[in-house]
Amino acid sequence: MIFKTPLFIILLICGGFASAQDTSFTTYSAFKKALKMYPDIKIVPEFVSPNVKEERNLTYCTIGDRELKLDAFYPVHKGAKDAPAILIIHGGGWRSGNRTQHIPLAQHLAALGYASFTVGYRLSEEALYPAGIVDVKSALRWVRKNHKRFKLNPDKITVLGFSAGGQMAVLAGVTAGHAEFNLACSTNVSDQVQAIIDLDGTLSFVHPESGEGDDSKKPSAATLWFGASKVDNPALWNAASPLTYAGKNTPPILFINSSVDRMHAGRNDFIKKLDEANVYAEVHTFPDSPHAFCLFDPWFTPTVNYIDAFLKKIFK
Repeated sequence: MIFKTPLFIILLICGGFASAQDTSFTTYSAFKKALKMYPDIKIVPEFVSPNVKEERNLTYCTIGDRELKLDAFYPVHKGAKDAPAILIIHGGGWRSGNRTQHIPLAQHLAALGYASFTVGYRLSEEALYPAGIVDVKSALRWVRKNHKRFKLNPDKITVLGFSAGGQMAVLAGVTAGHAEFNLACSTNVSDQVQAIIDLDGTLSFVHPESGEGDDSKKPSAATLWFGASKVDNPALWNAASPLTYAGKNTPPILFINSSVDRMHAGRNDFIKKLDEANVYAEVHTFPDSPHAFCLFDPWFTPTVNYIDAFLKKIFK
């Protein structure tokens, strides 16, 4: 009995920690869901390249006793020019997901010559909006501040995100210099980006095309992130919508989308604003594809190719 009681307590404590993070969205859970309609898909594995250097679990910001981490994947240089950089933001409804889901993407992009970083951020169970955006901005500034360490070009930084991460990427890209997000780390460094890549992330929470905000059965992912429903705080939902800020100061943007239309709500109106401001935008859509297309073959390789072609055009 002396030994069983402490063991029981330890198991309870460990279980408590395990349940503190929502793990409902993983690459494998998305794979199992998509496999029903797409039986030939394959999860893209990590790989090792002699031309890519990796540094994992780097702390880019500390808030209280919370260390925020990212992973770095960058080309091995031999007298070449400094590489363009890409910060990659994972999806998961602002509540789940993990930065490691995009390590294969970061590795492939690094092999093509990009300094790529997969970033973790505070999810909605830990901290409400705008904490996640504050974290992403801190990571962008950290990457720019450490440009010599990673041999990257601080004037060629792209923010890329998938799903919820896509929304965050676009919002981060269109709000450079906004004081409300400049709250955590490296605040004396610019958060400006030179390009944005959105993989199936919503452009507006308040657009008629948006699927967010239906709390009739349970709170929507966005409601849980904002801590208030669309009805209770419409101004907050509008302020968090990238479409609100689209215009002449928006960097060039690439949209890569699945065939799930609601996942890119507001995209066409966003592009219309950019057209009026003469800002470059590019769209590629995979017909008959799942929302999590970028995690799987056969869509992964053309996704990488679209990203590479777009950035070569922007950073020529």
